[in-house]
Amino acid sequence: MTARTETWHLLAHGRVQGVGYRAACADKAIALGLGGWVRNRVDGTVEVIATGSREQLETLRGWMEQGPPAAQVSKVEMETAPSEAFDHFEWRPTA
Repeated sequence: MTARTETWHLLAHGRVQGVGYRAACADKAIALGLGGWVRNRVDGTVEVIATGSREQLETLRGWMEQGPPAAQVSKVEMETAPSEAFDHFEWRPTA
């Protein structure tokens, strides 16, 4: 039996731009086998749409709450999103 796939929208707040957060987040998502994307937002947050099993997504969220060493994450907001199918995980331009 395969795990049910979910799509989550995550938004990291704090010192998460200019510290390697987006690249490290993409690396973690790829290592977890997630599909989706990551991008910086003009308001200083980092936004992620990720699709995978609940376990994979919870692992990513846990990582996002810490981030890479130079980051200072104040909070990570999460909500479920409409299901999307992705072939891979990618960086997107700042929005």
